[in-house]
Amino acid sequence: MARSLKKGPHIDEKLAKKVATRKPSQGGIKTWARACTIPPEFVGYTFLVHTGKNFDDVFVTEEMVGHRLGEFAPTTKFVRHGGKMQKEMEQKAKATEIATAQAAKASGDAKKK
Repeated sequence: MARSLKKGPHIDEKLAKKVATRKPSQGGIKTWARACTIPPEFVGYTFLVHTGKNFDDVFVTEEMVGHRLGEFAPTTKFVRHGGKMQKEMEQKAKATEIATAQAAKASGDAKKK
């Protein structure tokens, strides 16, 4: 849900105070404020954004200004689809890749002789 333009961006006050008192080289700033909008003052700082279980490092760059801190620290981990069939397909693909690499090496050795 977008925030109204007349209200302005939501910037966590505690986080803004921490940024004002610290230097960028002093390590990461721990925060649970995932909904905080990134203002230009945050550029160059590293934030440790809470993901629900642990903290992810987010180094703020100029391209991130206007986005939210939570966008750069995903809360879910992708588990690949498939199962037994997918695993078999991956093994076949790996075997063909190895076979083509060996064939290319053998043809390279034959050209040298």
